[in-house]
Amino acid sequence: MFDFTDFLTDKQSIVFTIAMVLSLIFLSLYYGLIHFRIGRWHRKKETGNDAPSKLPPVSVVLTARNDAVWLKENLVYLLEQDYPDFEVVVVDYLSHDDTQFVLKLLKDYYPHLKVVPFKEDVNLFQGKKYPLSIGIKSAKNDILLLADPDCTPKNMQWLRGMVKGYSDKNTQIVLGFCGLKRTKTLLGVMQQYDNLSYSSHYLGHALLGHPYTGSGRNLSYRRNFFFKQGAFIRHYSVAGGSDDLFVYQNATGNNTAICIDSDACLSTEPKKTFSQWHRQRLDRVSTRNWHSWGSRLQEDLLPLCNIIFYTMAVMLLLNGTLPWIVVAGMVAIKWAWQMVAFAQLCKRFEGGLTYLAAPFLEIYFILANTILVLTPLDNNRKFSK
Repeated sequence: MFDFTDFLTDKQSIVFTIAMVLSLIFLSLYYGLIHFRIGRWHRKKETGNDAPSKLPPVSVVLTARNDAVWLKENLVYLLEQDYPDFEVVVVDYLSHDDTQFVLKLLKDYYPHLKVVPFKEDVNLFQGKKYPLSIGIKSAKNDILLLADPDCTPKNMQWLRGMVKGYSDKNTQIVLGFCGLKRTKTLLGVMQQYDNLSYSSHYLGHALLGHPYTGSGRNLSYRRNFFFKQGAFIRHYSVAGGSDDLFVYQNATGNNTAICIDSDACLSTEPKKTFSQWHRQRLDRVSTRNWHSWGSRLQEDLLPLCNIIFYTMAVMLLLNGTLPWIVVAGMVAIKWAWQMVAFAQLCKRFEGGLTYLAAPFLEIYFILANTILVLTPLDNNRKFSK
C-alpha cells in the first residue's frame, strides 16, 4: 500500500500534482482532437462529383529558380494528371541553370504548360510573393493549386483529390498535406516527426474551425478571392508568408476546408543536411511576429503544457511526498496515448514507426523550437521557397 500521509500535508506537492494533472488532461485532449482526429478523418462520400462535366477547370501554379533537376523529375507528373481541364503555370524567375531548356522541351509536348520567364530582377520585395503573384495573374482558371517544383503527387488523381475540397460553395481556401519520403537516418526521422506534428497542428485547428496557417507545398484557393482580398499587398515587405500570412489573414472557419485524402497528398524529399533543414524551419517562424497574441498563444500552448507537465513530474520526484510510481504512471499514460494518437498520423501519411519516438522527439522540439523562435532572422534572402 502507498502512504499518502506526507503528500496530503504538503501543500506544495498538492499544487504540483494539480498542475501536472491539468496539463495531462490538456495534452490528452490535444492528442485526441488534433493527432488522432486528423489520422482518422474521412471525407463524407459524395456521388456524381467526379464526373468530368462537374469538375471545374483548375490552374496549377509553380515558381521556380534554378530548379531544373526537380522540374525534370516531377513536372511531368503534374502535366499528366487525370483531369479534364487544367493548365500548369511555371514562373521561371532568374534561373541560370537548365530550367528554361527543361521547360521549353516539356512545352513542346504539353500545350497546357504555360511558362512565364523573367530575365531581369524586377522584384522590389524579398521572397517569392512577386513571382507567385505574376503566376496567379497569368492563370486563366479560378481554382488555383499551389505546389513547389520538388513536390511529387502520389498518383495521377491529385487534382481530383484537391478539388473535392470545394464541394461546399462557400469554400475559398483548401489546405492540403505534403509529406516527406521516408529515410532510415536520424535526421530523416526527426524531419518526419516535425512535418507530421506541424501539419497535424494546422490541419487539426482548421477542422476545429480556427484555421491559422497552411503550407504552400500543397495549398489551394480561388483566384478571384486572392485578388479580392488584396493578394499579398498587406505583407509584401515580409520575405516569407506567401502561404502562412495569406491563410492567417483570410481564412475563416466558414471559408476554409482541408483535403487530406490519399489522392490529394504530395510528397517531397527531406533535407540532406541539418543546416538546410534548420534554414527551412527558420523560414517557417519568420512570420511569427505578424500573428496576433492569441494566435501565438494557440501555437505555444502545447509546448507550455508539456513544460509544466515534465517540470511538475521532476519536482514531485524530488519532493518525494508522492509515491514515484504514481508520477511514473501519469508519464506512462501520457506517452502511451501520445503514441497511439501519433500512430494514426503515421498510418495515414506513411510516417512509418516515427510514433514510437514521438514522446522523446517532442521533448527535443520543445527545446529546439524555443531556441528557433529566439534566433535572429536573416532578412537578406531574395527568394524563399
